[in-house]
Amino acid sequence: MPNKRIRDRSPKRFFVLDTNVLMHDPSCLYRFQEHDIFLPMVVLEELDQNKRGHSEVARNARQASRIMEDLIVGAKKKDIEKGIKLPEPLNSSYESGHVFFQTRHLTYDLPPSLPGNMPDNNILATALALQKSRSDAKVIIVSKDINLRIKAAALGILAEDYQDDQVLDDLSLLYTGKTELDENFWENHAKELESWMEEGRTFYKVTGDDLEEWYPNELIYDVKDNAFQAMVREVNGVEAKLEMCRNFYRSHHSVWGINARNREQNFALNLLMDPEIDFVSLLGNAGTGKTLLTLAAGLAQVLDDQRYHEIIVTRATVPMGEDIGFLPGTEEEKMVPWMGALMDNLEVLSTGEGGEWGRAATNDLLRNRIKIHSLNYMRGRTFLKKYVIIDEAQNLTSKQMKSLITRAGPGTKVVCLGNIAQIDTPYLTETTSGLTYVVDRFKNWQNSGHITLISGERSRLADFAAEIL
Repeated sequence: MPNKRIRDRSPKRFFVLDTNVLMHDPSCLYRFQEHDIFLPMVVLEELDQNKRGHSEVARNARQASRIMEDLIVGAKKKDIEKGIKLPEPLNSSYESGHVFFQTRHLTYDLPPSLPGNMPDNNILATALALQKSRSDAKVIIVSKDINLRIKAAALGILAEDYQDDQVLDDLSLLYTGKTELDENFWENHAKELESWMEEGRTFYKVTGDDLEEWYPNELIYDVKDNAFQAMVREVNGVEAKLEMCRNFYRSHHSVWGINARNREQNFALNLLMDPEIDFVSLLGNAGTGKTLLTLAAGLAQVLDDQRYHEIIVTRATVPMGEDIGFLPGTEEEKMVPWMGALMDNLEVLSTGEGGEWGRAATNDLLRNRIKIHSLNYMRGRTFLKKYVIIDEAQNLTSKQMKSLITRAGPGTKVVCLGNIAQIDTPYLTETTSGLTYVVDRFKNWQNSGHITLISGERSRLADFAAEIL
C-alpha cells in the first residue's frame, strides 16, 4: 500500500465554516481534503435554530448535527481542543485534516459599524481572532453568503464560496446536446462512410478521430444541408452510428397537433417520442416551447400509444415575488397556482373542433390523465410506467434531483425542464443548479438525451422584449 502524502510545511489552510455551508451540504466536513476546519459556536447555535421542520434545510441541519456528533463520540475536551482527526478519504494520496470546535471565547474588536451580536459578525470576529492566534495558518472563511464574503474582504479576511458542488467552472462548458458538422466533414469521411435502411429508418456509419467528442443521442446537423439532422445512436472511439431524425415539421407528422418550428424543437420531439430514451433534459429561455413540446409528446404517448399510464407533473414551489401564504384544499389544489404554465399549454393542446362542449370534454379527459404532485411528498414513492415532468428544475439542488429521478420505476420516462438564467432559490447558481448537474452527469448514458432550445416561438412582442429589455 503506498504511503500517504504528508502535508508540506507551507502555511496551512484553516477553513472557518459558515452555517449555510453545513445546511447546503451536511457532509461538507469531508470535502476539504487535507485541510483543517474550524466551527464557531455560533454556527452550532444557528444549526440548532434551523433543525425543526420538514424542509430540505431542516433535514440538512439535522444531518450535519448527526455527522458532528459521530465525530466527537468518546472524545474528551482536550481531544476536541487539539482537533478531531477526520476519517481518511478512500483512494486519496493525502492525509485527512482535523475539525476544531470552538471551546473558548475568542475576542476581537470589530469596527463600530459591525456590532458583535450578529451571527455573521461573530464569525468575522472569530476569524480575525484566529488570524491573530494562528500565525502558522492561512485563515479562510467559507460561506454561501455573498454579503459575508464582502464584509470579510473589507476586513482583510480571505473568504471563498463553497465550490465542491460546482459542476462546471463556466456555464459555457455545459453540454448543449448538438454538434455542427464541419464544411469538409463528408469529404473527409467519404471513403469509410456506410449507409443503409432498416425498418424505414436511415442509418449511417462514420469513422474518424474527430468523433471521440460525440455523445450518445446527440444531435448532429449540417448547416449547408438543413435536411440532414441525425442522432448519434452509438459511439465507440473513432466509430459512430447515426440515425436520421424523424421529421416533425410537417403537419402529417405532428405530435398531438404540435409541429416543430426549428431544428432544436424537432430534435426535442425525437428525444421525447423515443421509447428507448428514459431521461430527457430540455434547457431554454422562456418561450422556446419546452413545456408545450413535452406535454404534447406525453399526451400522444399516454392517450394514443398507451405507452405510459399517466402524466405526473411536479416543480419547485419557489415564488417569483412575495409568497401568497398558505393555500386551502388538497395537494393538487394547492399546486394549481404553481402550474400556470401547464394550464396555459393545455389550453393550446385542447383547442380543436367540437365547439365549447367538445373542448370541455377534452379538458376533462386531459385532467384525468395528468396528475400534479408536490415535491414534498415524493420521498419513498415509485412511479411505474409514468411520464414524469419536472418543471422549473433549475431551482432544485443536485440532491433533490437525485431524490426525484430515483423514484422512476420500470417503464417510466423522466423529463426535466428549466431555464438556467432564471434561478430563484438562494445559494444556487448556474454552475451548482441540480439541472446543470443532471445535464452534465447524464450526457454519457446511452438511454438519455439533452438539447438546449434557442429560438423563442411565442410572439414578435415576446421576442422583441427578450432581446431589448
